[in-house]
Order: sequence, then structure tokens, then C-alpha cells
Amino acid sequence: MTRKVKQDRLASADPSAESVASAAAPAEGFIRPETEVLAAKALVPCRNLIAPAPNQFTHEVARAQPYYFTGAQPGMAPDGEFSAGAKVVLLLHDGGVYCRVADGRGLYVETEYDSLRKLRQHG
Repeated sequence: MTRKVKQDRLASADPSAESVASAAAPAEGFIRPETEVLAAKALVPCRNLIAPAPNQFTHEVARAQPYYFTGAQPGMAPDGEFSAGAKVVLLLHDGGVYCRVADGRGLYVETEYDSLRKLRQHG
């Protein structure tokens, strides 16, 4: 038996070898997007995630509103933005301009208190 035939038989006997070969080639009819490495800023810090995420909410965001992971600072770009109507739980407000909220994804952030509208309580 030639070495080439022996290698072919071994490759076909090893299903993982076939998987590796098919994973490298794009599936027919599919277009694979270009790979892109995101900046470190794209990651949500662990301290800004609550698990499990809230499923009951106290407020909604009245207008599109930026939020911050570590707190708003003058001249600092926001880390993201809530869209109008986003439901949140008010977790901390000391009477100042900003408060801490969590949304339905478990995102725990700081945003402006005046941008929130209290939800009606059922019951």
C-alpha cells in the first residue's frame, strides 16, 4: 500500500479531520463576513452586569439617554445609550443629577435621573 493511499484511509477514518477541512472552507451559498477585532471599549465590564437580569421594572427612559459604566465625567464620552422607552430598575439615587439603574439585559449603569419616568404599579 502506498503512503498516499494509507494517509487517505486514515484521514477518512478520522471524522475530526473531515470536520477541520470543512470548517476551513465556507459553506456553499453563504457569504462569510470579514473578521474584525473589536476595541477593548466594546466589552462590558463584569462589575456592570447583574445576573440574573431584572424582569420587573420601576421606570422607563423618557427620551434617548446616554449611560456610563463608571460614572459621568465632564468631557467623557458615554459608554452607550438607552433608547426612549427602555425599561429599567432604579437601584440607587441620592438626590443628585445621576442615578444607577439596571436594564433587562442586566446592564448596571449610571444615567441622568431626570430622563426616567416612573412606571405605574399594577395591583
